[in-house]
Amino acid sequence: MGFHILSGADRPMYQGQIIQYVVKPFPGFSTKWVTEIAHVKEGEYFVDEQRFGPYALWHHKHFIKEIEGGVEMEDLIDYKIPFGIIGQWAQPWLVKKQLKQIFGYRKEKLAELFGTLPHFEDEFELN
Repeated sequence: MGFHILSGADRPMYQGQIIQYVVKPFPGFSTKWVTEIAHVKEGEYFVDEQRFGPYALWHHKHFIKEIEGGVEMEDLIDYKIPFGIIGQWAQPWLVKKQLKQIFGYRKEKLAELFGTLPHFEDEFELN
């Protein structure tokens, strides 16, 4: 989606932090996305929520757990797209596909930076 951070990510994460992005959900179209770090428990989880942007609702929980040989990261995302029935029609083949690509890219980058565990299972489910 062509994420570009405009402001707010220049400090360590904290509750109430506002991060502004420009995202490009479709070729030739960009929009501003503003999220707030709504909750943080260092070393365990953090939650980001959309305050303004392309979704009608965006609530993203990141859980972090130390396991033998590394760290496990789990994402739980609840979202709703706008535009009523048209948005619902586009969700399975457009929005869900984009989100899978975004998290697939993140998985590749994390593996590149930190490696993978031999018993790693890739589960991807969007709510």
